[in-house]
Amino acid sequence: MSEVIKLSAPATHEFWEIPVLFEDEHLLALDKPSRLLTSPDRYDPQRPNLMKLLHAGIERGTPWAKSRGLTYLMNAHRLDFETSGVILLAKTKAALVALANLFGTEKPVKTYAALVHGMPVKPAFEVDAKLAPHPVKIGLVRVDEKNGKRSRTQFELLEKFTGYALLKCLPLTGRTHQIRVHLRHAGLPIVGDELYGGAPLLLSRLKSGYRLKPKKTERPLLDRVALHAEQLSLVHPVTSETISISAPWPKDLTVAVKYLRRYATAA
Repeated sequence: MSEVIKLSAPATHEFWEIPVLFEDEHLLALDKPSRLLTSPDRYDPQRPNLMKLLHAGIERGTPWAKSRGLTYLMNAHRLDFETSGVILLAKTKAALVALANLFGTEKPVKTYAALVHGMPVKPAFEVDAKLAPHPVKIGLVRVDEKNGKRSRTQFELLEKFTGYALLKCLPLTGRTHQIRVHLRHAGLPIVGDELYGGAPLLLSRLKSGYRLKPKKTERPLLDRVALHAEQLSLVHPVTSETISISAPWPKDLTVAVKYLRRYATAA
């Protein structure tokens, strides 16, 4: 069993056990759970976030921080609130600067798994569409070829189901909500991504003859953005070795794909 870092937010009565995926004297990679912000949200500053919780642990000298002699920890990139998976942190300012420069060159290879509504026309395709913040709707991003920033994502079909598909996603740039907006632009919204047109995954939509017990409300198999940062490969900023860090699928995505395989196998 991998080592975990235990974090808690007493104000919201939330608790997390976050697996350590990779660690050396310069870097720490964690498996961020869904529904935990990476860093403070300008629109909801009171919501718990990973970096604030980690920094609080360092300040208090909690066992996981003390055993590592940690005095500094900063994220080199971000994952959306509902996105799970690999997140890389620097243990020193020098490592952070080197990582920031590396991510700025777009050389790290980030691989995501996404469960989407619909079926791509081709088994492999690319979306090259500039992105910009929505001018009216706060927090939304949209395709904007005139004012947007260059944004490219490559996609590969991994598995097809009736009405759904499992995709491998490789963002070649690092814009906010890039994969989510590019998939919506391609007519393939991510399951559970209600912000961009994706509905939750319901067993009643998959299983013929599904019957719900009286006075019961159906709970979705997957009711969050079905996007998981599965792998991060990069040249180590200090040792120059190529490292590849992987995060296993979370339980909700694993269960969703299991039911799709059982009840929605495409012909």
